[in-house]
Amino acid sequence: MTGELPPELSPDLIRGLTQPRVSRRSALKFGGLSALGLALSACSIAGTKGKGGNLGGRAWRDEIDKFWSEQKKKGHFDFENWPLYMDQGAKASDHPSLNLFTKQTGITVTYREDISDNSGYYGKIAPQLSAGQSIGADIIVITNGFELENLFERDWLIPLDQSRMTNFYKYSSELVRDPSYDRGNVYTMAWQSGITGIGYNPKLIGHEITGWKDLLDPKLSGKIGMFNNSEDLAAAAMCALGIDPERSTPSDWTKAADWLKKQRPLVRKYYDQSYADALAKGDLWATMAWSGDIFLKQADNPDLKFVIPEEGGVIWTDNMCIPVHAQHPLDAMIYMDYVYQPKIAEMLAAYINYITPVPAVQPLFAKEAKDATSKADKDTYATLASSPLIFPKPADFARLHRYRVLPSKERKAWNALFEPIYQS
Repeated sequence: MTGELPPELSPDLIRGLTQPRVSRRSALKFGGLSALGLALSACSIAGTKGKGGNLGGRAWRDEIDKFWSEQKKKGHFDFENWPLYMDQGAKASDHPSLNLFTKQTGITVTYREDISDNSGYYGKIAPQLSAGQSIGADIIVITNGFELENLFERDWLIPLDQSRMTNFYKYSSELVRDPSYDRGNVYTMAWQSGITGIGYNPKLIGHEITGWKDLLDPKLSGKIGMFNNSEDLAAAAMCALGIDPERSTPSDWTKAADWLKKQRPLVRKYYDQSYADALAKGDLWATMAWSGDIFLKQADNPDLKFVIPEEGGVIWTDNMCIPVHAQHPLDAMIYMDYVYQPKIAEMLAAYINYITPVPAVQPLFAKEAKDATSKADKDTYATLASSPLIFPKPADFARLHRYRVLPSKERKAWNALFEPIYQS
């Protein structure tokens, strides 16, 4: 899908596309995230119970429409995101796409890298939201899964203004439009997506890895890495067994836990982000991996490969959403749709290296490669344009599954099965 591109942006404003390729997840090991430090205030919409509204039908829709009709542009918004998940200029605090947004709209942005993991961030904001207080942010980025579902269930997100999602509906991919975890994009617009599969070094192993079954090979004992979070870990095991995680049942969960217990003696460690360095150094030969991390590490170690297992992998999406009591919801809404312009999405994708929600970025990368005057730029853009880790092929998508959406009452049973495997 290429679509009709908007008028060309000034070349001097969109430069910065050749920034160093860094995955935001690679920053998590450094810690040191800033605190919110903002005063709390109230600006809210009445509860809209679950995803259907506590008033039901048209009354619920009218309430949201009334809320948005009363909002005014205030010329500023506050954005909380993950580390290294925004294009950067010469300085870490310089973000060309945000600068361009301010220049074109007059809206300034306070940008903070305050999210280091979903559960920790949720635990930080939940007390304030529960107390009916502002968290000091107008846009937050949350991965589909337990925490996002909690925000839905507790009415802690503002339904989006669908009339202000023109670019989204024009340029977004099928992957992020009407996702299973948020039908109709009532609360979310995708930031970027990624794949959980297998990263490996065939030179150390002596052969190619094709699926999760290879991570049961006794010859790899002590050289296998797995993740230390229950969503990815459980989903991988279910894929290994031919079970669609999104449609799994409690009996499927037990089978997946048994698979993981069988594998456990072979596992070197259950990792956080540090798995990527362990793989690059050769401490691990094969590991669960996030697609963007392997794309990054291939620059340092070209022997590394990433594969979507033949039994299936997991695709996840990090989502922009607006928390209740946001002080600048209209300004936030304007930005959320703004980043779906192909040129802006290109700026982000060139730096982030995960799956862009805007397919029209691919021909833009190809044009950058064709027009580049230096070999380095030509090679960079050609690699970006052809990477299946940024632009998965239809055959790849056919093997990918979403996480299981778990109501609160089912999470206790899920965690009781999977947490002991990586925590003990």
